[in-house]
Amino acid sequence: MHEMLSKLESAEALQSMTDEQLEQIGSEIRDVLCNLLATRTAHFASNLGVVELTLALHSVFDFRRDRLIWDTGHQIYPHKLVTGRYHEFQTIRMKGGLMGYPNPAESEYDLFMTGHAGCSVSTALGLKSGDDLQGQGSRKSVAVIGDGAFPSGIVFEAMNNAGELNSDLIVILNDNKMSICPRVGAVANYLDRLRTNPFYTGLKSEVVKMLNKLPLFGDPAEKLLAQIKEGVKAGMVGGMLFEEFGFKYIGPIDGHDIRLLRKYMEMIKDQKGPTLLHVVTEKGRGYRPAEKDPVYFHTPPAFADEAGAPKILNSSEKPAFTNFARDAILSQMKKNPKVTVMTAAMCQGNKLEPVRDAFAERFFDVGICESHAVAFAAGQAKVGMRPIVAIYSTFLQRSYDQIFQEVALQNLPVTMMLDRAGLTGPDGPTHHGLYDIGYMRVFPNIVMMAPGDASEMEPMLEFSLNHNGPCSIRYPKTAALTFDRPRQPIELGKSEWVRFGTDGAIIAFGAMLQQAIDAAEKLKMEGLDVAVINARFAKPLDLEMLAQVFEECRFVVTVEEGALMGGFGSAVLEAACANGWDTRIMRTLGIPDRYIEHGERGEILAELGIDANGIVNVCKQLSEKYSDASSAGV
Repeated sequence: MHEMLSKLESAEALQSMTDEQLEQIGSEIRDVLCNLLATRTAHFASNLGVVELTLALHSVFDFRRDRLIWDTGHQIYPHKLVTGRYHEFQTIRMKGGLMGYPNPAESEYDLFMTGHAGCSVSTALGLKSGDDLQGQGSRKSVAVIGDGAFPSGIVFEAMNNAGELNSDLIVILNDNKMSICPRVGAVANYLDRLRTNPFYTGLKSEVVKMLNKLPLFGDPAEKLLAQIKEGVKAGMVGGMLFEEFGFKYIGPIDGHDIRLLRKYMEMIKDQKGPTLLHVVTEKGRGYRPAEKDPVYFHTPPAFADEAGAPKILNSSEKPAFTNFARDAILSQMKKNPKVTVMTAAMCQGNKLEPVRDAFAERFFDVGICESHAVAFAAGQAKVGMRPIVAIYSTFLQRSYDQIFQEVALQNLPVTMMLDRAGLTGPDGPTHHGLYDIGYMRVFPNIVMMAPGDASEMEPMLEFSLNHNGPCSIRYPKTAALTFDRPRQPIELGKSEWVRFGTDGAIIAFGAMLQQAIDAAEKLKMEGLDVAVINARFAKPLDLEMLAQVFEECRFVVTVEEGALMGGFGSAVLEAACANGWDTRIMRTLGIPDRYIEHGERGEILAELGIDANGIVNVCKQLSEKYSDASSAGV
C-alpha cells in the first residue's frame, strides 16, 4: 500500500525526488496516520498539517548534519516516517515502541525530546552558536515553531538574542491558526493580519522597490516624505515585528505547496543573519473531519474511518478526573462571582469549554504562557478575586518562579489545579506529571491536596476557594472511581481512615487510593488486617494520624503517583524523624529517580511495583520481617 514510503530508509533519498514523488509520499504518510488512529489514540491533526512542510525540509536540508528542532514534538510523526522508522511506526506510543515525541535514542535526526512548547528558537540558536564556535559554520540550524507556541516569552528572549548575535539561524513559523485550541492574543491577531492582507502578499516587492526609489527633498518636505515613506512601509510591508528583532521576514507562503516550499527553502538556506519564513498550513489537512474540527482531532480516541466519517471505538470509558475537576469548577463559579479561571492554551485538554462558554468574562486563556498565567492570577487574588489556575502538572513547572515569588511569598489565595499529575501513559517522560509534589512542597504557605476518588474533587476545590492562602489540587490522567463509604468533611491537614486494620497501614496520597484498597483486600485474603488511609493532604500532614500508625502498626507503607525524591513519602519520613517515630518499619512506594518511558498507566504501575500487587508484596515482606523481629524480642 505504501510503495514509496516503505522503501525509504533515510530522508537523504528525498533530496533527489521530484515534486510529484514527494506528493505521493505525502499521500502515503496521511494514509499511515489514519491507519494508526484505528488502533490507539495519538496526535493527529497537527501531524496531518505538517506533511508537506516535513518533506520540503528534508528534501532541501540534510539533517544528519544540519540541525532541526521541532516545537513542539507532537507533530513529529511525518518526520519519523521519512527518517527510517516506517517499519516500527505501528509501535508508536506503545510500551517499548517509538516515542510520540522526538527521541535522540531512536535516531540521529532527533536532537531534543521536545514535549514543551517555546524552546525551539533558543536551542536552535544554541546549536548554531556552538557549531560556529567549533568551526562548523556551514551547518544550518532550523527551528520549526507553531503560531500557538510563538507568543511564549522565551521565544522573544531567543529572538532578542539572535538579533544581537546575527547568527545564520532559520526559523520556520508554522501558522495554522491553532495551538491545541484556537490561538489567542495580540500576536495571533498580528499573524492574522499578515496572512490575510492581499495587498501585502501580492504587492510587497513592488511597493518596496517603488518606495526605495522615491527621491528626498530638502527640509521640511524631506522630513514629511520620509515620514510618509516609513508609514507606508509599516502599513503595507508585513513582518515589521520580526524585522525589528533583526530577522529577515519572508512570507507568508502556502505550506501545502511542495514546489513553493522547496523554492523558498532553497532561497533562505544560505541567507546571512537570522531569517523567519512564515508558512501557512491547515491542521487536519487531508482528512475532512479533522479539517473541520482540529481541536477534537488533536488527540482523538481511536476511530475507524467509514466512508470519510470517523466511528469512535471503545467509547464506553468511565469519566476521568478531569471531567470531575471541570464540573467542580463550573459549580463553584455558579456559587461565587469572585471565582475566575486561567488556563494556558489547554481549554480542550482540561475540558473547560463549558466553563468558557458559561462564564466568558471570568475565563482567561492566556496562550502557552504559564508564567504569565500564575502571575496574572496573583494580581487578581491581590484585589480580592479567587482565581483558579488549571494547568497540567508538567507545564506548571514552567511557572516555578511565579509560584514562589508572586503567589507563595505573598500568601495569596490562588488555587492551582494540576491535571495529568502522575503517569500520563503513552505521552511519556516529557508529559508525566511526577514532580509537582516535590517542587511545590518546599514553599511555605502552600497547602497541597489530592483527591482519593471522584467524590472529593468538589469539596476539595470548595475548601481551597475558602482558604486564605495558596492551594494545589493534583489529579491524574485516569478514570475516576468513587468508593462507597461514609463521607468525612475536608479539614485542613486531616486524612481519612477508609479502612481500619491492626497489622499495618497503607497511606495513599491521591488516586493511588484505589491501588491501596485493592491491596488491602488481597492481603485480607492472606490473613493480614491492614488499614488504608486516604492522606488527602501532603502539606500539612496529618500528624495525629501518623503518630497513631507508627505507634500501633507493625509496618507503614506510603504510596504515591509521583517522584519519591522530595515527595509525599519523603514528607512522612521527615515527620517521623522529627517526632522520633521508628522509620525502620516504613517503606515509601512511588516513582524512582529516573525518567519513565511511555506505556499504558497500568503497565507502568506494575513495572514499578506500585500497583496493588506491588503494594501487597512490600506489605508481606515488612510483615514477615517485623513479625520475626517481634518474636525474637527486638
